[in-house]
Amino acid sequence: KMQKLLQLSKCSVWNKIKWCNTTLCTFEDSALRLPLAVIYSLFFLFGLAGNLYALWVFLFLHSKRNSVWVFLINCAVADLVLLACLPFRIFYHVNGNKWVLGSVACKMVGNLFYMNMYISITLLVLISLDRYLRLKGRSRERRGMTVTFRGHKWPWSKVACGALWGLSLLALTPMIATAEDKDYSDKCFQFKSRRGKAKGKAYFNAVLVIFFWLVFIMLVVSYVKIALQLLRTSRNQPHFPNAQKYERTAKKTFFVLLLFTVCFAPYHAFRPVYILSQLSGNVTCEYLQQLDRINEVMLLFSAFNSCLDPVMYFLVSGSARKAAVQALGNGIANRLDFLNNATSYSSTTEFRRASVPMAYQTPTPSLPEQVSVSLTPPLTA
Repeated sequence: KMQKLLQLSKCSVWNKIKWCNTTLCTFEDSALRLPLAVIYSLFFLFGLAGNLYALWVFLFLHSKRNSVWVFLINCAVADLVLLACLPFRIFYHVNGNKWVLGSVACKMVGNLFYMNMYISITLLVLISLDRYLRLKGRSRERRGMTVTFRGHKWPWSKVACGALWGLSLLALTPMIATAEDKDYSDKCFQFKSRRGKAKGKAYFNAVLVIFFWLVFIMLVVSYVKIALQLLRTSRNQPHFPNAQKYERTAKKTFFVLLLFTVCFAPYHAFRPVYILSQLSGNVTCEYLQQLDRINEVMLLFSAFNSCLDPVMYFLVSGSARKAAVQALGNGIANRLDFLNNATSYSSTTEFRRASVPMAYQTPTPSLPEQVSVSLTPPLTA
């Protein structure tokens, strides 16, 4: 308290009261701690189960190794890395919003969360592009696209994913190495003022927001074109053999646009306001606290994407969906057979144990084969 009073007294001398109020503003919101911890825990459990199952299907059951297969595997890996950051957030909220691992670990967890969120966004764009080319009848041209590197030819999908991960890690390094304007050893995942040393981070986040909205507009335009093409085909060629197949594929691909709208659009619609408040010093503490609460809610929508992605995997890839359903069906059938066998075995055992004493009390002599056959009554026509 004495240190805060001394800082405020210096602010009054320097005529920077508003800047100091922003620096000393606390973001203790006890009402959100428990809901955030519970929701993040549910996201972690459901997302981990769904993405691990999807990754198992892709690696061991899915035999169609095409570009979509490459994108979906990378998307599942990105979701798993994002989900690995959630236990740290859960512990932070359960521990009363107190961080105990240091500022470097805080920046690493926070930036890994954002990095994999944007990797997922980019991969969803590549999946949509692949679906669009397939509907336009350019699957053969896309399948033949390769990139030569060190004397080896690599499919374009693997090269795109490798470049995406490399650039993301390259951008992650300065975000972790660069210091914040004010590092709090016991605080993490909260509003940070960026008007000094960390101003470049705010500009970089603004570039990511612009990137998202450009991608979102591109997706909307491409899906509108797909819908118009299908409508034109159904009107001009109602008996076209592949029209229904293309229409089903387009409807399933529209789930990607739904993911963007539900999970990422609210967060990026609010993000410019949040970034401007980080760069501005003419704001009140109450306003910053409200922004911090809204930002926490918007992040929940983004993290919810890791639970919806497994649904998208099996909607986009028909062969993966068939393999997953078949694996589930075989597992349930084997479980039912095991239960039936166990039940019948236990019933037979109990019957035999109950009948054993009776056999010893009233022993019956063994009958010859002819007599035993004659005990069966004759069947009448």
